[in-house]
Amino acid sequence: MKTSLGAKTLVFPVPVWIIGTYDNDGKPNVMAASWGGVCCSEPPCVTVSLRKATYTYGCLMERKAYTVSIPSEKHSREADYFGMASGRDTDKFTDTGLTPVRSELVDAPYVGEFSHILECKVIHIHEIGLHTQFIGQIMDVKMDEEMLDANGKPEVLKVKPFIFAPGIHEYYGLGNPLGRGYKLGKGLKK
Repeated sequence: MKTSLGAKTLVFPVPVWIIGTYDNDGKPNVMAASWGGVCCSEPPCVTVSLRKATYTYGCLMERKAYTVSIPSEKHSREADYFGMASGRDTDKFTDTGLTPVRSELVDAPYVGEFSHILECKVIHIHEIGLHTQFIGQIMDVKMDEEMLDANGKPEVLKVKPFIFAPGIHEYYGLGNPLGRGYKLGKGLKK
């Protein structure tokens, strides 16, 4: 028997993304966001949803560009801090000792120490309610070479991304692969 928990954002897992923007003065800013994901294959796009109250919201409305820096497990403390502090009050890069890197393709910074980066230009903005959804067309994906296999494909277990569980406010690392997509389920038709 299933128990009703009500209408909530209890969806597992959600990503831990660091959204990079510049403020009006050109100061690099980052925030942690978990309300996001892939939303289109062609053109390649991701979406992130932010509350209007966040400093990053205003930066995105002004600059119409953002980066997604995907932190590894070893940067979980910094990522959590990025979600607690406001760029209005502090310089999160200075506080954490991490490095802002100017994107060559969009008007936004990314975190130099994070191995997986998406550079996005905003192509749609949707007011939903408490959150505003920013759809960003991916202009480029950058990855540290040591995160790629001999064929140039990403090795997720080397990247070591982690996930967030809403409602219980816990971070989790990823485990071992379960099987290859579009092959694991073959032969299940009865």
